[in-house]
Amino acid sequence: MFRWVFFIVAITALVMLTSAVVEFQWIGWSLSSLSCVGWAYFAYEDKDTPRFLMELTYFSTALWGVYNWIGIG
Repeated sequence: MFRWVFFIVAITALVMLTSAVVEFQWIGWSLSSLSCVGWAYFAYEDKDTPRFLMELTYFSTALWGVYNWIGIG
């Protein structure tokens, strides 16, 4: 059930990140980071270390995207 929720979150993030509305792309990056955390959790539960590490890498990249778009710091 929750895998489908995180799949829908990932698709929503993808749509927002590829839209032409730049003001909302930080929301896409935020949703992407949320999705990555969910998929990292499932990878951890499945004992799939390569996928877990890949999702953590995507998560850190998504956080960097949020940082860049809203200009924290």
